[in-house]
Amino acid sequence: MRRKLPAPLPPRHGLDPARLRLPDEGPWGTLLEHLVERLPRVAPERIEEMLREERIFGPDGPLGVETAFAPGTFIWFHRDLPDEVPVPFGITVVHRDEHLLVVDKPHFLATIPRGQHILETALVRLRRDLGLPALSPAHRLDRVTAGLVMFVITPSARGAYQTMFRDRLVHKEYEAIAPYDPALELPCTVRSRIVKERGVLAAQEVPGEVNAETYVELLERRDGLGRYRLVPATGRTHQLRVHLNGLGIPILGDGFYPVLTETPLDDFTKPLQLLAKTLEFDDPLTGAPRRFTSGLRLSSWDSPAEWAAPPADTGDTARGVTSSRT
Repeated sequence: MRRKLPAPLPPRHGLDPARLRLPDEGPWGTLLEHLVERLPRVAPERIEEMLREERIFGPDGPLGVETAFAPGTFIWFHRDLPDEVPVPFGITVVHRDEHLLVVDKPHFLATIPRGQHILETALVRLRRDLGLPALSPAHRLDRVTAGLVMFVITPSARGAYQTMFRDRLVHKEYEAIAPYDPALELPCTVRSRIVKERGVLAAQEVPGEVNAETYVELLERRDGLGRYRLVPATGRTHQLRVHLNGLGIPILGDGFYPVLTETPLDDFTKPLQLLAKTLEFDDPLTGAPRRFTSGLRLSSWDSPAEWAAPPADTGDTARGVTSSRT
C-alpha cells in the first residue's frame, strides 16, 4: 500500500491543508489555468493571488503563477474560511490518556468540519486548544446531539479504535426526553428499515429487510414527559430520532421529525433532547474493559424554561475546553 505523502504545510487554526492530485493529462499549460477551471467557486483573481503569495505548495515547496501544469502531482493549500456563527458552548474533557481523548460535546457543535461548519467544530477546537494537531475522531455524533465523543490522539492507534466502532464492538447508550404515552408498552425493541437518500435531509422508515434496531426503556415520567434510555444495536442515520418518532413520541426539540422545520444557525434555543450517555468497550490495544459516562444532563427535564431560553452571553470563555476528570 502506497504511503500518503506528508503535507508540506502545517495545520492552520486546527485544520489540515487541502490536498489535490492533478490529472494525469490535460490541456492546461500552467497550474493556474488548471485551478481556475477546477475550482469554479473560487474567483480566478483569488487563485492567482494565492500563487503570488506562495500559499499553494507542491512536494518540494511553494508554487508560483508561472508554475507549469505537472500531471499526476499533488498540491496543498489552506482554503479560505467561511464566516461562521460562534457556538456559545464549551467542550468538557471526560478522559485523556496516551491514545484516547473522550469529551462531552455540547448541542449545536458539529464533530468534524463539513459544509458551513469548519472552525466551529469539536475536532478543530480540540486540535487548537489542546495542541493536538494529529487528533482524529474515532466516530461521529450529530451536530444537534450532545454527549460523549471519542477521539484518537496517536495516529498509530487510529485504525484500531475506528475499526472498533465500524464493527459495532462499542456498547452505546443514549438518553432522550420525549412525550409520555401511557398506551405505549415499554420496554420494547424497535426493528425497521431506515433509508436516507442523498440530498434529502430526513431519513424514513420503509418496507423491507430490517437494518435498524433500538431498545427503548422508560426511566421515569412527569408532567407529560418521559425520560428514556435508548440502546442502538445498529447505527443508521437519525436512527434514534426516527424510531421514537415512529412510536409516536418524537424527541423534544427535533426539527426533522415528525415535521421538517428550518432553524437559523444562530438559534440556540430548544436543543434536541438527545444525549450520548455511555460508551463501553474492550480496549483494542490492551484488552482492558473501558466505560465512559457523560456528565451532561438534558435541560428540559430539570428546567423546561432554561431549555427554551437563549444561552447567556458569557463571551469566549464559555466556548473553551475544560476538564471534568482524568
